[in-house]
Amino acid sequence: MSRYDEFKLQSKEVTPMSQTLPPSTSAMVNQKASTEKNKSNWLVRKYGKRVLKQNIPLYIMFVPVILFFLIFKYYPMTGLVIAFKKYSFIKGIWGSPWAGLDSFRMIFQTKQIFGIVWNTLKLSGLSIIIGFPMPIILALLLNEVWKIRFKRLVQTLVYLPHFLNWVIVGGIVVTVFSQSTGTLNHLIERIFGETYPFLYKEYSWIAIFLASGVWKEAGWNAIIYLAALTAIDQSLYEASSIDGANKWQQTIRITLPALLPTIIIMLILKIGHLMELGFDQVFVLQNNAVSEISEVISTFMYKIGIQQANFSLATAMGLFESLVGLILVLAANRIARSFGQGLW
Repeated sequence: MSRYDEFKLQSKEVTPMSQTLPPSTSAMVNQKASTEKNKSNWLVRKYGKRVLKQNIPLYIMFVPVILFFLIFKYYPMTGLVIAFKKYSFIKGIWGSPWAGLDSFRMIFQTKQIFGIVWNTLKLSGLSIIIGFPMPIILALLLNEVWKIRFKRLVQTLVYLPHFLNWVIVGGIVVTVFSQSTGTLNHLIERIFGETYPFLYKEYSWIAIFLASGVWKEAGWNAIIYLAALTAIDQSLYEASSIDGANKWQQTIRITLPALLPTIIIMLILKIGHLMELGFDQVFVLQNNAVSEISEVISTFMYKIGIQQANFSLATAMGLFESLVGLILVLAANRIARSFGQGLW
């Protein structure tokens, strides 16, 4: 046998340690990995139980909120089935026969429905365009007031209308703008010799509608913006004043960018209520002379649902209104997410 054959034979018999591992070594590695995994799971379970026990009082405080939404928000949604039934008081909700989509077909076959939807969108859109910036402006103005007593007085005066019922606000509006007994028309009659029908002209009625909404809710809606203003770092204003920035430049460069996330969230929520124009305000202020512009979805549902007892049609109209609002919220949030300011 040559030396080459002997070397070849020895290489077959002796295997390097790097090529194979003893079975005991492989088992030890697997056992160690399993032990670490079980240890981590045990830590996670122990940490979760500890946090749960620490937060039990908070969970107990949260129970009434959950019950409120379940009882008054989610459970009433079962009544939406009325929209798909021919509802009657005698048979009840579940005993009434199914009608399918007949109520929805009736809605879109009604001649005045498109005018009602247009009135709702127009009044809601104008309320957002004119009414939404007002709380922001009011919050910016109040933030610049340094005299505490004067600031508190102004805040009280602008917050107070929110707590007034729309029936009271409607009475105030009639007292001021009535053609025969209105305070404003008494002054106009003394100056010009004749009165003006503010509540019976479409454009003046819309102006009164928007102004009354701003007067009632602007102060209350400004609270959240005032809270957001307190979170702005005051050193930013000090540094900008050293650089020579005036109040307007500080507002544009510092205040508004800091308020932008809050403004986006409030705008998305506002758009979600675009189809849900408040019933109280419209019902109190509307009259037959301006019915073509003041008839909206909420008042239409009241007339066909309560006055005419057509509950199926009114429920279908409300469901249609809610679905449109959901679509608008999703679309607004999608647009806001493209700018990095989405609600979710």
